[in-house]
Amino acid sequence: MTEIIRQLQNARAGARAGGGIKRIESQHQKGKLTARERIELFLDADTFEEWDMFVEHRCHDFGMGEQQIPGDGVVIGYGTVNGRLVFVFSQDFTVFGGSLSEAHAEKICKIMDQALKVGAPVIGLNDSGGARIQEGVASLAGYAEVFQRNVMASGVIPQISLIMGPCAGGAVYSPAMTDFIFMVKDSSYMFVTGPEVTKTVTHETVSAEELGGAVTHTSRSGVADLAFENDVEALLQLRRFVDFLPANNREKPPVRPTSDPADRIEPSLDTLIPENANRPYDMSELILKVVDDGDFFEVSPAFAGNIMTGFARMEGQTVGIVANQPMVLAGCLDIDSSRKAARFVRFCDCFNIPIITFVDVPGFLPGTAQEYAGIIKHGAKLLYAYADCTVPKVTVITRKAYGGAYDVMSSKHLRGDVNFAWPTAEIAVMGPKGAVEIIFRNDIGDPQKIAERTEEYRRKFANPFVAGHRGFIDDVIRPHATRQRICRSLAMLRDKKVENPWRKHGNIPL
Repeated sequence: MTEIIRQLQNARAGARAGGGIKRIESQHQKGKLTARERIELFLDADTFEEWDMFVEHRCHDFGMGEQQIPGDGVVIGYGTVNGRLVFVFSQDFTVFGGSLSEAHAEKICKIMDQALKVGAPVIGLNDSGGARIQEGVASLAGYAEVFQRNVMASGVIPQISLIMGPCAGGAVYSPAMTDFIFMVKDSSYMFVTGPEVTKTVTHETVSAEELGGAVTHTSRSGVADLAFENDVEALLQLRRFVDFLPANNREKPPVRPTSDPADRIEPSLDTLIPENANRPYDMSELILKVVDDGDFFEVSPAFAGNIMTGFARMEGQTVGIVANQPMVLAGCLDIDSSRKAARFVRFCDCFNIPIITFVDVPGFLPGTAQEYAGIIKHGAKLLYAYADCTVPKVTVITRKAYGGAYDVMSSKHLRGDVNFAWPTAEIAVMGPKGAVEIIFRNDIGDPQKIAERTEEYRRKFANPFVAGHRGFIDDVIRPHATRQRICRSLAMLRDKKVENPWRKHGNIPL
């Protein structure tokens, strides 16, 4: 018995050593933690239960038979984050560059299958050079097995990818199918083909950072949602993020105790909207003053800044926030903002998270660039997402809500449950000036007449009362009472039940 225990201890020590001390030191010199250090930092202390520590690859080609390292480049298991169960896999770059083999993929699939059975999130800490070339098609088959499970788990359990190193080729598609992707600046990359292949095929000279770095994907492509400065910050923020999410699609979002009163009045909101309708203001100020304790976890802040998305709490319950941002493109909806918000709304609907929408939108962004790139189809994604959504939806129109953009932003016509407007709201087909120049085009040569007509139109239509008369707005509220009214609405909607007609699935305009 003593000998067996000694062998077990030696085997465990060998597995924990990964690729060896030199490769671990190399990882540290790059400012990166090892796979196990990452798990230890992410999970609650002493809660990690590791599986398949002794699994090894089965490849004997190209000298691989002489290179057997226990664990085969990925650490898997489960533990808790703030007391709540999560499953995690962490790829080990010190072992064959974290490359994915058949056995490596089987380990990842094992925890994904188990997470689906028990209804708990899957967190992937990705640090991999891609498919293990020595294994050929077996490694590609392994990727496909992971992809299939990503799809089956979609909308059933939250899936989050934290890219902490290179992620190339087939490796990028699994994270792409997860719900959120976070990256680490200067040490993580995502691309279908790397800089060398790009240069060979297209003759473009580009660095890994420019092609697929954290800043590129969080600000230009929108592939990733957040970029963090280092591994430690990324893992600590990931802990905070997971706290907002339910464990699966059958649970309601978690509720955290708060000392922030539901009926708190915020007098400063009465002066948030500028007198000049063309002047911007910062929508984040409204969000921070309305949610519990000013705690707002914004998602994709560097991409499509004309719309804000993120998680907060109201009376302790998680809510999703979608808000036009007048500081960027006057809050117009464009292709990027429509895609960003649509995916966020779909996620909230999957996981029973109520949605609060703050509206100040003058319309869709005009121009040939938008039209040629398909703004009609992309804008329809957001429309579809809100219309299909069955979770509680509370909407507050703060200022402009013009044209089709008014409809799209969780209007009463798209089954908005409670729709409020501030007294400063302007709900109309278009802005007063544009409307008058169309209706009274014969008077365009007379500036005084146009000015009079514009003021007349503003009095008649550019206010919340026409919509209120038709029941499209449930109430016109004082800005300082916004938190109170939203909290009451969410409490009323807590047991809301509505079902869409049976179908295999809808055909969202992709």
